[in-house]
Amino acid sequence: MPILLPALLLLFADERIADLEAAVKRLVEVFSAIEREAADPVAPDQAIYQGAIPGMLRRLDPHTIFFDAAQFEQLKELEKSTRKGFGSVVSVLPGRVIVLQTLPGTPSGRAGISAGDEIMAINAIPIARLEMEQLVELLQYSRQQQARLDVKRPGNARLLTFVLTPEEVDSPAVDRAFALAPGAGYVRVSSFESETGAQLRKAIDSLGADKLKALVIDLRNNPGGVLAAALDVCSLLLKPGARILTVRGRSKEPEDVTVSVKARPYEFRVAVLINSKSASASEIVAGAIQDYDRGVVLGEPSFGKGLVQGVYPLSSGTGLALTTAHYYTPSGRSIQKPLEGGQLDPAAAAPAGEYKTAKGRVVKGGGGIHPDEIVYPEPVTRFRAVVEASGILTTFATTYILRNKVEETFDVTPALLNELQVFLSESRIRPGVSEWSLERAWIQARLKQEILTQAVGVEKGDEVEMRRDPVVRRALALLGVE
Repeated sequence: MPILLPALLLLFADERIADLEAAVKRLVEVFSAIEREAADPVAPDQAIYQGAIPGMLRRLDPHTIFFDAAQFEQLKELEKSTRKGFGSVVSVLPGRVIVLQTLPGTPSGRAGISAGDEIMAINAIPIARLEMEQLVELLQYSRQQQARLDVKRPGNARLLTFVLTPEEVDSPAVDRAFALAPGAGYVRVSSFESETGAQLRKAIDSLGADKLKALVIDLRNNPGGVLAAALDVCSLLLKPGARILTVRGRSKEPEDVTVSVKARPYEFRVAVLINSKSASASEIVAGAIQDYDRGVVLGEPSFGKGLVQGVYPLSSGTGLALTTAHYYTPSGRSIQKPLEGGQLDPAAAAPAGEYKTAKGRVVKGGGGIHPDEIVYPEPVTRFRAVVEASGILTTFATTYILRNKVEETFDVTPALLNELQVFLSESRIRPGVSEWSLERAWIQARLKQEILTQAVGVEKGDEVEMRRDPVVRRALALLGVE
């Protein structure tokens, strides 16, 4: 038997090679017939690069992609490129772009653009005429090269013109950190980059470090990023030596990734917030926290992207992004959600069964991370949709700030709400008495957020929003620090 097994393996290998040779031969025969008989000429690059190869890869998964020479060169340039911009935070509405904040020392800050300014045109292209998709595309394009902005300033009838050159802008991965309640902190991790772990530790230390009783970690809308950053974050929360994930692929032995034995994790209670846009590294962190019963996971089921990818250069300047393995949580759950059409091998698809955490709790498989408790954001009512689409609160906040000095302690008074109600009516937004009563708390919070955003900064406005966010409030309740 020991002699027979290698012989059988060689036989199977020979059969696979023979099958491959036959398939390649058929491909050549088909292309030869097309080239000889087709009514219109077919370019070889078009037939192979845009037809045969993508057709073959489509049976694998949507993240395995072939790049022709031009596309592969573009990919390499994108990897080398830096994040550039003008250093302003804007509110993008249908046909309108309003500046909410400019960052000191950035092109927009040095030029004198300020909160409340409305961008009317970019490179002589009027904003009001653009559809939302066109507007977003124009904003993205303008950040790549010098741009001319025509700006309308409140109280100034004449348009102001600014010519800005984009610069590399520092955009931290941990972009929000503040106290929610005595002993309870909130941090938002927007991406996983090389410095995410260090930024998170710095944010936690600023909130009190080991003196904290609880921490809410917001991973909603976080698409993931660098795997090493997810490991750094887990090392701040899990015990030394804990297995964070397992990597399994057909061409390699299973590999366990663990917390460093030198790690010194915090011990406060933890809640992790996720939603359908939390993916990849976000799911690794949430899954590990859940599987070790280190904290509670709330929100909505995550995206379900647990693929390990490698990029391989090929001949003639082409390249291939190929899925080589899958991520599994400590309990054995596959993070990758099954794809339509059976594109993933059935052995790699995520079983929808039940798994056990370190303390024996049952958690769901089937791809993605299922929260311990599902909590949805507040529904968008008809009144809220109209108010948000009109940008009326931003406009009212701008006019209010021109007449009043606003401190961090600002709050919305009943008199100011009455003034807003008149302003809405003049803009033909006239809710009924019962509707206004139902929406009063929301409109008060949103107005406070808009005024503080423009007068103090976006961070302060976000803090107002998070304090009334139902997912955050439920997290505080479960952590026992309301």
